[in-house]
Amino acid sequence: MDFFSLSTIAFALHWSVVTLISLRVVMRRPPVGVALAWIAVVLSIPFVGVVVYILIGEHWLGRHRRARIRDRVDSLRNWQHDLPAQIQSLKDDPEDTTDPIRRHTRSLLGYPVQEGNKIELIWGRDTSFDALITDINAAQKTCDLAFYIWENDGRAAEVVDAMIRAAERGVRCRAMADAVGSKAFLRGRLARKLRKSGVELLATLPTGLLKSWIVRGDLRNHRKIIVIDGSLAYTGSQNMVDPWFFKRHAGTGMWIDAVTRITGPAAATLGGVFEMDWSVESAHTCDLPRYSRETEHPGEAHIQVLPSGPDHQPGAIHEILLTAIYSAQHELILTTPYFVPDEALETALCTAAHRGVEVTLVVPAKIDSRLARFAGASNFDHLLESGVKIQQFTGGLLHTKSITIDQHASIFGSVNLDMRSLWLNFEISLIVYDRPFSTQLRDLQHNYIAQSTELDLETWNKRPYLKRFLENAARLLGPVL
Repeated sequence: MDFFSLSTIAFALHWSVVTLISLRVVMRRPPVGVALAWIAVVLSIPFVGVVVYILIGEHWLGRHRRARIRDRVDSLRNWQHDLPAQIQSLKDDPEDTTDPIRRHTRSLLGYPVQEGNKIELIWGRDTSFDALITDINAAQKTCDLAFYIWENDGRAAEVVDAMIRAAERGVRCRAMADAVGSKAFLRGRLARKLRKSGVELLATLPTGLLKSWIVRGDLRNHRKIIVIDGSLAYTGSQNMVDPWFFKRHAGTGMWIDAVTRITGPAAATLGGVFEMDWSVESAHTCDLPRYSRETEHPGEAHIQVLPSGPDHQPGAIHEILLTAIYSAQHELILTTPYFVPDEALETALCTAAHRGVEVTLVVPAKIDSRLARFAGASNFDHLLESGVKIQQFTGGLLHTKSITIDQHASIFGSVNLDMRSLWLNFEISLIVYDRPFSTQLRDLQHNYIAQSTELDLETWNKRPYLKRFLENAARLLGPVL
């Protein structure tokens, strides 16, 4: 067969596959920007673009995993229906404007607002590790941990030792670590010690060269959940890493995180989220926690648990964040390490500023992803022109993900304001309807602002043309990052 014939066959094959992929993209009806970005990729890069789409273009969780998730939906709905909920005291507050957030979250995900919780905001390396190790040492029945990144160095090793001691005294200990984010840990000495001591350790969402053709390899479990004895829980932005050791040579400074410590009904609900993940990952029966209406309520905070991911309600967190932004009447403060919004999120922030809401976005001055940094910065012009204040944190890599809304409510957890967190990763957030907590979180946000430099529109517009071009070019990849 001559060169002309081979070229003709290759040309025909390329356009046949491109046509099929383009039709597939159109019929899936993703956001317009995402659809156009993928069609451009498969059209402009012969064959390679098609391969890239097959690997990361769709939310392929795998047939068996999908089946396990479907098998547990009815049990999840029945369990959610029985969750204790009471929000009359919130409805009695005439200044509270968060009812749309509560109703939207309940409608989409089924989780009600739960009253009677005690919630504490914890930040600082030693403070968070000291509290966690103390609670594991006091565990009597169960100890469950799930993290995206789990490393071997520093105080993370002390947590492993505490879990081993708990297992040795008869506490049932389970741990999940993301197969990609915690790859070195899962293959290391500490993981072997955990398993040898009787701790059940699972790698979540395992992937590999062959599996990546049937299961999308970059769909990750980004949740951070700790549940002790079914009544005490931690969640937030901090992975199981010691910030003094984590990515020391990345040039971003120490990672800055915060976590919450919760006792009350919401802690048990976080335990239910862990249990669902565990049962899907292990293929074991899902044993969701049972509630007693007589359970003691240790505090007064109202909390709504918000798990999100690409399973049965993809994009739920994106919708809820939009509702939260549009609900703000006076003030909106957001902190995030990675800021790569889509048009809807950017428009919501600009609209809030235009209608008189004081909107402040706090992001790190340096992050560990150059592409995300350029893509995020491409949105700053429009935001600044609309009146959004942008603060660049200079005290390290600010990793806390938080939103405070009119000091009435706050959203806190593992979600970044980028398309990966909003559409692709399994995430966990809390919506806290509690003025004291929101005030404390707002104080922490202002502490970050005090260590930041505010962007000035006039100065920002004077940045080099090449930098502008790189930012705008990276913006085109935002929908598929």
